[in-house]
Amino acid sequence: MKNKLPKRLRIAGAIIATGAIAGILTACSGEAKPAATPVATQVSTGGEQMGNEASKIEPEDLAKFMLDGEYTRIYKQLSKDFQAQVGEEEFKSVAADATAGIESFKASSSLKLNGLDQRIWLSSSHDTGMLAAFDQDNVIVALQFQPLEQHADTDQIYTKAAYDWPMHGDWFVFWGGTNVFDNYHYAHPSQRYAYDIIQEKNGMSYEGDPAKNESYYAFGQDVVAPADGTVVEVVNDIADNEPVGVMNEKAPAGNVVVIDHGGEYSYLAHLKKGSAMVKVGDQVKRGDKVGEVGNSGNSSEAHMHFQVSDGSDLFESKSIRIKWSNDLDPTRGKTINGGK
Repeated sequence: MKNKLPKRLRIAGAIIATGAIAGILTACSGEAKPAATPVATQVSTGGEQMGNEASKIEPEDLAKFMLDGEYTRIYKQLSKDFQAQVGEEEFKSVAADATAGIESFKASSSLKLNGLDQRIWLSSSHDTGMLAAFDQDNVIVALQFQPLEQHADTDQIYTKAAYDWPMHGDWFVFWGGTNVFDNYHYAHPSQRYAYDIIQEKNGMSYEGDPAKNESYYAFGQDVVAPADGTVVEVVNDIADNEPVGVMNEKAPAGNVVVIDHGGEYSYLAHLKKGSAMVKVGDQVKRGDKVGEVGNSGNSSEAHMHFQVSDGSDLFESKSIRIKWSNDLDPTRGKTINGGK
């Protein structure tokens, strides 16, 4: 999560983001990258202070203040870098336009990781989303509004088989859900219901040197077959990206194992180089180890990209919403236990 986002201010799209925010967790999409969704280990310095800490807007209350038109108060809580990119009057105009006609916002997800507290809200009509990122002092370091696509037709179609979580122990859902804010894959039919999964401890995904793969809790952890099936593809020779944050877009999925579960195909992507324990044609049982979590391909840190599709070609097939065993409901910001 160390790749830098460029400084930008896109008023036309009602997107505001600061340049001091370090990278995004990027999955194996060969398509468009997420717009301006931040996760950071380094954040910008604070904005103009409000006079005392008690007067700051708490993260959970931002949507209410936004709909109440408290733009000046919100602006004063923006980071200095943020304020340097957009003046107060311009900020007011963008915020007013983006929230026009919205009766209410409902909290969709909350994600606290690597020094940032990210909050996502959806409008009552589910056609607009708002994301905000706060640093540890509740300074707002990023804010984004975006129209939301809805795909109710495919949202209601689940896999025929029930799938287990593809790793053991506790895992943190970084991307997962049925809107582009909770799951940036959602914009692309080939990966609409994919997940990006990491491990975290005490709000951090790594300990030590963030440039080294071995510093990340997920790196090298066992990956298991989510259901019985036949292995139909294995890639095992792609180097893990290091320093972390330098990505390999020429091989988006990196090292990958694809399993045919009877017409439904699971993808276990970004595996550690040389860790795949299966070959094409192997029969695997639910829970069998197939490899280890890595940072290969179009990946900005060690994580598991997992999805189920209707074909064996990742980019030519369509993703299917997963029916999970044990009534699991993995969405952005949740910790899921895979057992054992």
